[in-house]
Amino acid sequence: MSTADVALRVLVPTRAEKAWAAATDWARQGEWMLGTEVDVVGGDGASVGSTLAAFTGFGGVGFLDRMEITEWDPPRAVGVRHTGRLVRGEGGFRILPHAGIDRCTFLWEERLTLPLGGVGGLGWAILRPGFEWGLRRSLASFARFCRDYPN
Repeated sequence: MSTADVALRVLVPTRAEKAWAAATDWARQGEWMLGTEVDVVGGDGASVGSTLAAFTGFGGVGFLDRMEITEWDPPRAVGVRHTGRLVRGEGGFRILPHAGIDRCTFLWEERLTLPLGGVGGLGWAILRPGFEWGLRRSLASFARFCRDYPN
């Protein structure tokens, strides 16, 4: 079984607590995450065991990513297990404060299980540049979103 590992980061011009509040505001994630809308579908969305559904796509064409929160450590980390048919594996984010200044680093990590063995690996090799481009763009939007986020 093949896996795809992705880890990207962005410097965020605010304190870790504010970045945490912005990142875990699931209903507003679509304001910074490219082509994605997130809903809490089980639990409170702020604890281990809560479940999320993220639709990613454009014009009604896309895929649904179902997740279960496996780690909840405010204001430091959220871990998820991707449980959908298409997207499986683990992911999440970490917020790394910078001592003495109102800045932090937001680190997005994914370890996805690729379907279809070698064919999935080949598909990932083709899709990876676009996936990472979209994620980099989303993380840059997240940094701007945090700057203006109320809190």
